[in-house]
Amino acid sequence: MRILGIDHGNKRIGVAVSDPLGITAAPLTILGHVARVNDAQRIVELAEEYECELILVGLPLDSDGSVGARARSVNRFIEEVRNQTSLPVIAWDESNSTKKSIQASIDRGEKRKKRSQPMDDQAAAIILQDYLDIQSHIAGGHSV
Repeated sequence: MRILGIDHGNKRIGVAVSDPLGITAAPLTILGHVARVNDAQRIVELAEEYECELILVGLPLDSDGSVGARARSVNRFIEEVRNQTSLPVIAWDESNSTKKSIQASIDRGEKRKKRSQPMDDQAAAIILQDYLDIQSHIAGGHSV
């Protein structure tokens, strides 16, 4: 099952896609934020283009796990995506995805200049990969 992963930020939206088997996630693109309705439409179009069966949206919970202002904004975006598609759209805790994408860049030996460029698509891939890994464990009968 192919899945589209989303890292919704204030200025940009990172997009990642899984392989057809739903095992690995790869960065796809970074979209500039326009307006919620337009952004949701572009996400639905990408999901259709890549024949995805699910849209996963990272939810930026507060450090204590509560839903703050940023998460409420993302929840409104999720509702708009749901209004525009019949695909399942689920929220997924994106805790520290941006920090993880920066660390992954450092681990790859990328220079600071490259790390200063937008990495929203990398963050989306990390969110999606986290989901895929958890689902793999569940499907394999392992407890999480």
